[in-house]
Amino acid sequence: MSPILALLIVALVSFALGSIPSGVVVGKLGYGVDIRKVGSGNIGTTNAFRAIGKVGGAIVFLLDFGKGVLSGVAANLVAQAVLGEGASLSVGDFLAVAFGCCIWGHIFSPWLGFKGGKGIAVAVGCLFVTFGPVGALIELAAFIVVVALTKHVSAGSITSAALCPAFAAYFFWGDWLAWAVCTAAALTVIWAHRENIARLRNGEERKLGH
Repeated sequence: MSPILALLIVALVSFALGSIPSGVVVGKLGYGVDIRKVGSGNIGTTNAFRAIGKVGGAIVFLLDFGKGVLSGVAANLVAQAVLGEGASLSVGDFLAVAFGCCIWGHIFSPWLGFKGGKGIAVAVGCLFVTFGPVGALIELAAFIVVVALTKHVSAGSITSAALCPAFAAYFFWGDWLAWAVCTAAALTVIWAHRENIARLRNGEERKLGH
């Protein structure tokens, strides 16, 4: 199989994995609740905690996190199998494409009319493969610090996404395709938080625990 064809397959599979609406599935099957009709209406972890409780929210987080990990691991295995010496593509390209497509699948899920979550749990899961444990933990630490200081989960999420291009430049220096895909994915996550950004500016964003 050619590396380009393999990369396209990775993109499609990662998008498909990301598109699985874990929050909707868990909410309806486990609790009889459509979390799109509760709180912010978002299908992600934060609203899942609000709509179906701590256990349900934790399950949604783990499933979304797992989608990201699985897409990254699969991309790495495919890259190792198809890339030979002198290949025009790199392992980083495969990891970045899996990262981006899994996030885009989550945010633009075809099962929900191309609507979805905001991509944070999925992104963190994939980053443990894309940037490795150290890079992912630094991103996670930035999220935790900002949330602790501001009490706004959205502020931590936006901060982590904003840091992603810089980390991508460090980990994929010279591999501008990988950097560009990671940056585009990060900008999409920030775009998905556009309503949160407006509320933060107006002092109307709900704080953690409220």
